[in-house]
Amino acid sequence: MTGTRSAAMTSPRTRRIKGTSQVPAMIFLYILSFLVVIPFVWMISLAFTPNHEAFGSVSLIPANPTLENFGTAWIDANLGRAMFNSLLVAVAVVACNCVFSVLAGYAFALMPFPGSFGIFLGILATTAIPVSVTLIPLFLMARGIPLAGGNDILGQGGSGLLDTLVGVMLPYLILPMNIFLARQYFSTSPPELAEAARIDGASEWRIFRSVYLPLAKPLVAVVAIFSFVGVWDDFLWPLVVTNTESSQTVQLALARFLASGNIQYGPLMAGAVIATIPVVILFLFNQRAFVSGLADGSVKG
Repeated sequence: MTGTRSAAMTSPRTRRIKGTSQVPAMIFLYILSFLVVIPFVWMISLAFTPNHEAFGSVSLIPANPTLENFGTAWIDANLGRAMFNSLLVAVAVVACNCVFSVLAGYAFALMPFPGSFGIFLGILATTAIPVSVTLIPLFLMARGIPLAGGNDILGQGGSGLLDTLVGVMLPYLILPMNIFLARQYFSTSPPELAEAARIDGASEWRIFRSVYLPLAKPLVAVVAIFSFVGVWDDFLWPLVVTNTESSQTVQLALARFLASGNIQYGPLMAGAVIATIPVVILFLFNQRAFVSGLADGSVKG
């Protein structure tokens, strides 16, 4: 009884000490959050500021807010077509990664075969290769696809997948990092579930689809968001593989405002706001599963 009373008397003090010790960490997090958010706030402010007043005065709240920049960005940069192209590429990339990368990670984790670990390490090692090193091989591969773009059976005589949306999505269809995430996630899943399902006569495909896939919704959300953001924000590969407006992505469309000597910061920021909307929507719809996936990964790791 005395011990319980003592614990009850000291618990408020303990909580106060614990709360006080967290103050420096909270201040640091507030400062860090401010540094992360302020560029986005500045971008939105410039998007609603008339172009001729963009840098006339430093103000986060425009004195004369306008929507003209959004119309200019949409028309001059042909953002409608670019957004459609980027969405088409991103949806295809997300679908392929959510299917094939997750399946590959599951196989490496729960269906090992001779040499599987070495193959996994080889796939993982490719993530350390800089993107600039792979540009020329990827370009030659896209150009040499047989029976595409006028090519013959040997991949000669035509342009292959150059200047096509399929060529844009080609390097992202299966991302090694997503295979790594899936493998790490499934490697910590209880193998007893699969053993019980096999005893009941379930096939490997049914075990994956009915047992492990429902448990992997956070993983699928993480893979989907990482894949979408990775291909949506990419500029270098679309710049290399495309050369006409019909196949340009949203990042190439925004670069039009930087091509001339007189940069239109208002329309550029308005276009950036428009290009950010799909990413924000995707995160909001998958926020709970995404955060859960990151939390599970941190605990399991």
